[in-house]
Amino acid sequence: MYRIKEISGNIVDLQNSSIYPGTLYISDSRIREITRDKDNYDTFIVPGLVDAHVHIESSMLVPSEFARLAVVHGTVAAVSDPHEIANVLGTGGVDYMIDNSRNVPFKFYFGAPSCVPATDFETSGAVIGADEVERLLKRDEIKYLSEVMNFPGVISKDPVLTAKIASAKKHNKQIDGHAPGLRGEALKQYIRAGITTDHESLNYEEAKEKLSLGMKILIREGSAARNLDELIGLIRHSPDQCMFCSDDKHPDDLLKGHIDLHVRKALKRGYNIFDILRCASLNPVRHYGLGVGLLQQGDYADFLVIDDLADFKILKTCINGEIVAEQGRCLIEKASSDVINRFAAHKKSPNDFQVKKSGDMINVIEVTDGLLTTGRTKELPSLNDGFVISDVSRDILKLAVVNRYIDARPSVAFVRNFGLKKGAIASSVAHDSHNVVAVGVTDEEISRAVNLVIENRGGLSVVCDSHEDALALPVAGLMSAEDGYEVGGKYAVVDRLARELGSGLRAPFMTLSFMALLVIPSLKLSDKGLFDAERFEFIGLFE
Repeated sequence: MYRIKEISGNIVDLQNSSIYPGTLYISDSRIREITRDKDNYDTFIVPGLVDAHVHIESSMLVPSEFARLAVVHGTVAAVSDPHEIANVLGTGGVDYMIDNSRNVPFKFYFGAPSCVPATDFETSGAVIGADEVERLLKRDEIKYLSEVMNFPGVISKDPVLTAKIASAKKHNKQIDGHAPGLRGEALKQYIRAGITTDHESLNYEEAKEKLSLGMKILIREGSAARNLDELIGLIRHSPDQCMFCSDDKHPDDLLKGHIDLHVRKALKRGYNIFDILRCASLNPVRHYGLGVGLLQQGDYADFLVIDDLADFKILKTCINGEIVAEQGRCLIEKASSDVINRFAAHKKSPNDFQVKKSGDMINVIEVTDGLLTTGRTKELPSLNDGFVISDVSRDILKLAVVNRYIDARPSVAFVRNFGLKKGAIASSVAHDSHNVVAVGVTDEEISRAVNLVIENRGGLSVVCDSHEDALALPVAGLMSAEDGYEVGGKYAVVDRLARELGSGLRAPFMTLSFMALLVIPSLKLSDKGLFDAERFEFIGLFE
């Protein structure tokens, strides 16, 4: 990394919707003076990009390593919800994320997790109550109340959730939402409670309704859920109410791009550069009150140097007047990171995953590639000696969730559209409580995949025949403290191996990780059983 005192280029001024040739004069991390020059330049200077909602843990990298990959793609700041590690380690997990983030110049802004655990229908490693949220919100590092996923609790005025929302209001901090499919009067009640954003709109009309009621819409393009194609049209009529986010970004995808991918896709569709960059920079900075510069005198010197406004190729990334990435190369040195965890599960046997027939039909979860929501069907079970087994011919596979916080018998169900023809995969990244989730063809292979994760005290695994491979994630069972580029490469290997088992999903491990997320409709599996997310209650596997 190196500091600069001045830099010239065609300056893109979002606040005044203008582009002019100029020079920035920088001292003490800030832009002290801007002059207008006479001649145009070959390059453009634009504000740095901001991810308006991301779970750093989903990159499988600790914050300092996430930053090293993100700056290459022009990201200078991230609004990070640490509820993944909080579900494992409570407020101690939030402390870990904040402490680790201080090792790099990247600008992290963390939230106070509002839903730990996400529901009472699963086992998590911690509980964060109203008092803990109040203490977190007092901290300068905590900028907002993280996504309020329990929208039924908001509408019914659950006292603990109401107290958390009241704390955010008392400290003048924003409140993030998470309300897929919520419409009409229920949506109005949710917004009246003080919820200001949503990144889970299922379609364009739903997002428009939320905008009309004053919400900000976060347009998401992550590893599993991608809504940009569906929602990008919103910025034509509401450019000041939209932001860009990734939400969940796996390490191999982060190697390829970040919020710059949103920008390039919008540019290719013909959207106005000022509207695009408002979503990518200006709007999140203003909404959350971030200490990120916007190319105004007195601002922090946070900006990008790009080749032109069509290709948006990033030549340099600057944070606080320091060049942190240049020509596709990160200049931030790797920092050392501690390892913390909570993992108590013991090895399992194939018999632990057996399901004895006790009804004529089984409820089956249906996966749709690219969506976090699932469908549901009823199917005749395939049997072997009175036990229900996977049926590869119908693409109905056994799904299991293993409690990692206490030793308990696995919960088992069935899922369609994973596409595996052989073998099994497993992961301790299982939103939001992060128990071990696995899908596979036989009980023996599922057991081996789960045990490989348990041996590593967290991670991803693939097994087939005599072959086994794993990516260890020893930090809370969610992240690696190793070099981010190496982790991205290792993830690409296990992802490829999962595809070689037959999966046609774009991100099989990411999709698997959401099979236990009970707040997303319609049918999911927790360590306690099969769960109807629309009725918010358990249902039987058999009908």
